[in-house]
Amino acid sequence: MSKRKPKYRIDKTSSSVQQALTGLVLATSLAAMPALAAEPAGTERSYHISSGTLSHALSQFAGNAGIMLSADARLTDGKTSQGLEGEFTVERGLQKLLVGTGLTYTFTAGDAVAIKVAEAPADVSTLPAVRVEGKAVYDSADPYNPDYNRRNASTATKIDTALMETPMSVQVIPQAVIRDQQAFRLQDALKNVSGVQQKSSNGGTTGGADAYVVRGFELGFRSNYYRNGIRMQKSSADFANLDRVEVVKGPASGLYGRIEAGGLINLVTKKPLADPYYSIEQRFGSYDYYRTEATATGPVTDDKSLAYRLDMSYLDSNSFRDNVFNDRIFFAPSLSWKPTDRTELNLSVEYLDDEKTYDSGLPVTGNRVAPALISRTFAQQGLADKDSYWLVDFNWSHSFNDNWKIRNGMVIVEGDANLQETYADGKAAVNGDTPRGAWFGGLGYDTQTVYLDLTGKFNTFGIDHNMLIGGDYYHQRTRDQATARALDTVNIFQSMPLFDVQAAMQPPFGYSAIEDNEWFGVYGQDEITLWDKLHVMGGLRYDISTYGYGYSDQNLALASAAYDDIEENNLSPRVGILYEASDWLSLYGHYVESFGANNGRQASGKPFAPQTSAEFEGGIKTSFFDGKLTSTLAYYHLTKQNVLTPDPVTPNLSVAIGEARSQGLEWDVSGQLTNALSMIGTYAYTDTEITKDNSGVQGNRLPYAPLHSGSLWMKYDFQQDFLKGFSVGAGIYAAGLRYGDRDNSFYDDAYARLDLMAAYRMNIGKTRLTAQVNINNVSSTQYYIQRATWSNNPAEPLMAFGSIRLEY
Repeated sequence: MSKRKPKYRIDKTSSSVQQALTGLVLATSLAAMPALAAEPAGTERSYHISSGTLSHALSQFAGNAGIMLSADARLTDGKTSQGLEGEFTVERGLQKLLVGTGLTYTFTAGDAVAIKVAEAPADVSTLPAVRVEGKAVYDSADPYNPDYNRRNASTATKIDTALMETPMSVQVIPQAVIRDQQAFRLQDALKNVSGVQQKSSNGGTTGGADAYVVRGFELGFRSNYYRNGIRMQKSSADFANLDRVEVVKGPASGLYGRIEAGGLINLVTKKPLADPYYSIEQRFGSYDYYRTEATATGPVTDDKSLAYRLDMSYLDSNSFRDNVFNDRIFFAPSLSWKPTDRTELNLSVEYLDDEKTYDSGLPVTGNRVAPALISRTFAQQGLADKDSYWLVDFNWSHSFNDNWKIRNGMVIVEGDANLQETYADGKAAVNGDTPRGAWFGGLGYDTQTVYLDLTGKFNTFGIDHNMLIGGDYYHQRTRDQATARALDTVNIFQSMPLFDVQAAMQPPFGYSAIEDNEWFGVYGQDEITLWDKLHVMGGLRYDISTYGYGYSDQNLALASAAYDDIEENNLSPRVGILYEASDWLSLYGHYVESFGANNGRQASGKPFAPQTSAEFEGGIKTSFFDGKLTSTLAYYHLTKQNVLTPDPVTPNLSVAIGEARSQGLEWDVSGQLTNALSMIGTYAYTDTEITKDNSGVQGNRLPYAPLHSGSLWMKYDFQQDFLKGFSVGAGIYAAGLRYGDRDNSFYDDAYARLDLMAAYRMNIGKTRLTAQVNINNVSSTQYYIQRATWSNNPAEPLMAFGSIRLEY
């Protein structure tokens, strides 16, 4: 494992880069970070310390516990720790951290601890006791955690791994950023990740199903979105129980099976806490926006082995768009039981009831979005989509010892939707005349996921291994029955006339479909460490995947009779290497292959080859100020093959020979520049091209992805006594020209927008009160979230949000 400098060790050597950055901190002349207050040794605290070097683990432990820790550096050099997870007293925590090291501890004072050799305590020399000064090392699950970065993530490897030791680009949007920006939709969080652009969703401004483009490639709204590492049927989610968002860039089939090429978005939910915590928040804002969130969590039993959590939210909002609204109720109870130190069982449930207007946006006229009022919609008052789902997630884990652990779980989701949608049914003429269409019907879906993982740490011939083997089964079925109506011609520059809804909703249903996605996959991965600094990761996944589809223009019975499925098998390899050049710098590279969407069948009945992708990536990762400020700079070259394109001999048929390429640079940085100044910033250079195609678009750029994009959000917490509790923040978000389709037939100009924030926090006894206001798009910069020639949603103009939050 890496040899990182322990916080309690005095090291007078410093690289020129570290000296420069330290000078930058001193130049700010901000107040020094306060020391942690020591707690009684018998007090239990929650710890989430990952495996790694012993010095780094002890440093994190001391910072969290608020103790003075001393040790001769020779005692910890070259030693590793298995980490610490759960509730522990200081004594029990030290015992767990020192297992197998040949070391023990002794209290030299009430809050001072010395590390020594267990066999010969009399011969141990220790350094003078030094209190660990500085900002607290917060538990990642602490609801008060103000940190803008995370040192560990599990999505990329399915094992909790330090990001500085992960040979791929992984970005984490933590709770502190979500809270400071008052994010309540996925699009609000993902604006802080490089190379991610929003595509106009299936539902527009109300987010019926979020859609995004990562590294130039569109993510399927039913394939690239995960909850706690489990694939979800829909990408839209409520943020009431969300802890953080993790984004893995590039193909991810090596662990997750069939998936689109650009990347993977994982929503990590909050877990029950062993310490009581309660909160309620009321938000209010522009266009009659009201959102209420409430949380209660804590122990059920005296020994804290059983804990509960309940997260709830209610949303009632209108829009700057005519006839557009969103009403939502969300309810998420969960339980966590730890019958022993090595066994944990978790049960969580989610229920969502969502009623919202389908908003298709504005059509194109010529090569630009029609210059109509941004409030103009095709939505008719009284029509709405009604969507609801139930989710049940049960999982358990057991550690056989400090090195081997098994994890098993299942997730079941059932949902349905009643759809009432009107939209532009094509481009607008120069004079504004636009065909109008409607879609009415029902949608039902259910998914089942079962998984089993085994992780183990061992050493062979001086080589450390962190191994994962596992398998999963996934099945998703969707049933659609609807009617599509061509209504009339309207003018986008005039108010929309009403139409006869009841007549449009009458049978026959012209669209009935059954769709199945099913696969069984097995995978293996090994992360090995050589000479403490070189990390090599290799993995394989084999999938047996079946895609089935049946369609009828009359009813579901005929759709079932027409049902046909295709089975495809695929082996997805990946390999990565990372070298820790110093405690602040890591160099990495990887190669991965992936397989994505099913392409259907050829005219002969033989299946097309599935879409595949391959990526090379290399980059550097940095960590400064004891890990408080981290960054990733990545170069990648990503190619997607077997894209369907017209057959050059028979144009009304297709061949799977199309290809598209994306290459570029991405930079992400997040964390604390000083104890008072936090930041999260991005830049992406995304060069895309359709490299093989028979429909005349070869050489075009891929849609929705600008060549240049970036963002910078900064927050300052005042340290002066008379301003203590006040915070201010500001963010700039910018993107270059974007094309709206593969034909590059229309585009939207570059834009830059400004967001502002101010907050005040104060303690009233044991209760924290936070008052906050956010103003997004201060100058009402006009730009569009693109989808197609008939659907482009205007960005929200100036929006003001206020909130009052009580936490106890």
